[in-house]
Amino acid sequence: MKHLHTPSKRSLRACAAALLTVGVLTACSHKKLDQPAKLAPIKSTLRVHTLWTASVGGFHPFGLWEGQTPHLLLGLGLAREGNRLFAAGHNGEIAAFNVRTGHELWSVDAHAPLGGGPAVHGNLLVVGATNGEVVAFNATNGRQLWRVRLHAAVISPPAVATKLIAVRTIDDVLHALSPKNGHELWEKTQNMPSLSLRGAAVPVIADGMVISGFATGKVLAVGAASGSTRWLATISAPSGNTAIARLADLDGPVAVAGHKVYAVGYHGTVTMLSLKNGHTWWTHKASSFRGVTLGRHALYITMADGAVEALNRKNGALIWRQPALRYRGLTRPAVSRYGVIVADYQGYVSWMNKRTGAFAARRGTGGVRVSNPPIVVGNEVIVINDIGDITAFRVAPK
Repeated sequence: MKHLHTPSKRSLRACAAALLTVGVLTACSHKKLDQPAKLAPIKSTLRVHTLWTASVGGFHPFGLWEGQTPHLLLGLGLAREGNRLFAAGHNGEIAAFNVRTGHELWSVDAHAPLGGGPAVHGNLLVVGATNGEVVAFNATNGRQLWRVRLHAAVISPPAVATKLIAVRTIDDVLHALSPKNGHELWEKTQNMPSLSLRGAAVPVIADGMVISGFATGKVLAVGAASGSTRWLATISAPSGNTAIARLADLDGPVAVAGHKVYAVGYHGTVTMLSLKNGHTWWTHKASSFRGVTLGRHALYITMADGAVEALNRKNGALIWRQPALRYRGLTRPAVSRYGVIVADYQGYVSWMNKRTGAFAARRGTGGVRVSNPPIVVGNEVIVINDIGDITAFRVAPK
């Protein structure tokens, strides 16, 4: 599901009832909703078993959909540093777990309605809240270090480095904060279109720059130290006769490998750019609000309609397309040695063969939507659903 957001007064929403249900924009129209694909039986080539489960406070159901949570498009995923796994719930709980056993190491209350994070670098753990607060903690023991308030909601994870924390707020502003005390070092913005998807790209810190997508369909690279613009590249150029047709948001994170940047936009393209100057090397028509995941030789994208595609990293050529999970509200893919992994609106986790896209395994996690991508730790795959339940799987070939 995807909501629409209008920047009028930076907080009002256009088409409040309009939804992009399980991956399909219906926005303010009378078009019949596309139905989620039904899961067909598969022949498993992987052995997957549940290793451990845990939980942080999530957002409790109150009847928006029968048996489902209200879908807030929050960026409350998982973060890992060494043998520690971090998770956060919308109700403010933050917890650290042993990544191998699921044993809880500590938990604290952030006293804020969390919307983005956690993000971790060394012993610094950072979360963002829907009330605009950014809160930093000691990752070893959960002790709060500082708290600041920005002028708009944070619904995507920050990016944390030694000298800078990058935070995207929902009003299309990129903020740089000091890791020491949260003091704002600089901010950058783009002029928001009249209508946009309700989301905010995850910034990436690479090669002395902060790189982020915007609702304008552009990727901006900013010098981390100076806050000066290094380059600006168009990924999705708005086109069409209506505001909905002109949606061009880049809500997912870019992917950086070596001197290359990969980005994908809604109603646009997946593009490979030069990290140095933003020059376009190749493009491939695509529409996605989930972002790009890199494998060794391929990149993987969940399209807006829920199909999963694998493209050649060198030239953007299509390797395979798996349409069997269309309209199931898939996460951005994760990649492990055993396959490409996505989770869906019913909590199912699916593994696909990296070379062919054929299904290799599928497991359930309790029937609640998973919005944020799984994370991979060696032979383990770990997911968190929208009410904060965490499931770790161990994977091996049959």
